[in-house]
Amino acid sequence: MQKLTLVMGQINPVVGDVAGNVMKIITSAHQARDEFGADLVIFPELTLTGYPPEDLLLRPGLLKRVKKALSTLQKHIKDVAVIIGHPDGEVRKELYNAASLIDNAVISGSYFKHKLPNYSVFDEKRYFVEGKEACVIDFHGVQIGLTICEDIWFTEPACQAADDGAELIINLNASPYRKGKWQLREAEVRKRVLETGLPVIYVNQVGGQDELVFDGCSFALNYRGDKVARAPAFESGLYPIKLERNEHGRIELSGDMAQKDDETAMIYKALVSGLRDYIEKNHFPGVVIGLSGGIDSALTLALAVDAIGADRVHTVMMPSRYTSQISLDDAKTMADGLGVKYSVISIEPTFNAFLDGLSEQFSGLPVDATEENIQARCRGIILMALSNKTGSMVLSTGNKSEMAVGYSTLYGDMAGGYAPLKDVYKTVVYELCHYRNQLSAVIPERIITRPPSAELAEGQLDQDSLPAYELLDRILERYIADDSCFEDLVEQGFDAEVVARVIKMVDRNEYKRRQAPPGIRISSRAFGRDRRYPITSGYTVTSTIE
Repeated sequence: MQKLTLVMGQINPVVGDVAGNVMKIITSAHQARDEFGADLVIFPELTLTGYPPEDLLLRPGLLKRVKKALSTLQKHIKDVAVIIGHPDGEVRKELYNAASLIDNAVISGSYFKHKLPNYSVFDEKRYFVEGKEACVIDFHGVQIGLTICEDIWFTEPACQAADDGAELIINLNASPYRKGKWQLREAEVRKRVLETGLPVIYVNQVGGQDELVFDGCSFALNYRGDKVARAPAFESGLYPIKLERNEHGRIELSGDMAQKDDETAMIYKALVSGLRDYIEKNHFPGVVIGLSGGIDSALTLALAVDAIGADRVHTVMMPSRYTSQISLDDAKTMADGLGVKYSVISIEPTFNAFLDGLSEQFSGLPVDATEENIQARCRGIILMALSNKTGSMVLSTGNKSEMAVGYSTLYGDMAGGYAPLKDVYKTVVYELCHYRNQLSAVIPERIITRPPSAELAEGQLDQDSLPAYELLDRILERYIADDSCFEDLVEQGFDAEVVARVIKMVDRNEYKRRQAPPGIRISSRAFGRDRRYPITSGYTVTSTIE
């Protein structure tokens, strides 16, 4: 009975680091050979360049490195075969998103991706042309059909491989995480299995790349559509699959099944993974966080410590005349509990200096949001100064609800190099805090239960300026992710006045979001490359055509 060991190489490549990615491939291939007796190791989409390489693909120098990398792999990988992803062709002419099988120092075959995604965060048609032909490779007597990522969401590529004699479909992926994505993948791949009658091995990368984070969750389905192997979420590793030909000549697969995480755990792991890789891949020595005693900065601190360790995190409490003793106490309690560096730097002298310097210009004018924003900008200056002096990156602590309606200050609390909660609604912030405290109680309960406040004015609460977050987030989700209009939302039962107010806030604050730092995408429609709206626009909630 024919037997092979195939290994899912769920690795974390670095975009543009072709030499480093080559070393990861070689090391992983030889480890899989030595530990599992691997015959074939399968790596993710565009393994050599990392995904997405974006306009690096327009540089001929990148393709020169890729060609050299392919030669290096052929020379240095011994006694095991690999399938790797890479660009193939010429810049601005015929450049393909390719997958190649390297065996015994030879490229046995190459496949060019058929279906190029050009929606949401994907713009592959900017760089690649579509392949047309199936690629079925005889590997130790098993006919392997190669496909790449988006191909598996359509009937034709897998069926074309089956028609050309494939007995097994292997699909290389760089599929970013979003809420509920892994369930959708498995359901879609099962359709291809039922259409072709062939087993499928689906290999996905892990790790963060700017605003995207990849969850892995590689898996295999047998020809009946049953899941027979699954790799864990957000963990690099090598995951073996046993292949046998049964008495009827069909390919059977078997492997280990990693435990499933619930969605809240997946989101938390996504945020930790994305934050860790942004810090590490950009070589920051640590991070600086303005710790206010509120829930957003508390969750950001927990994420940072889980991502890079307490010794690389510096928290700064920057009290003003409006900061409550509760905030001071809770911030210190949390910082001490996690063992991070904690500093207290009052903004009162700086705030007063600004007010004194502007007293003539402000004379006779009422106190308003201007004075509140000056406080936020005083804090931003302090944090950025510490960042400049130490090299550590400032983490912005704002959440998606605030970013949506502009409840944030440009060059103030929006200052920073990265925003871990940028795509996390306020209601989800609470869920994540409860989840983190189930692992170990690091966020003081009072931070979670007390009403949220920016503490920029006497007795200020968020809900004085905004609808309740439970209501606000429901409206925002429909308006941002589902593209529901004013009329749709009113028909769904939301109060017309509240809906109009929320939509106006979202629309008029596009200019702020355009200047916000990058942050981790966890939803189907994140701010940034996912949602591209004009800053200057006459499309308003009240504009109608008579």
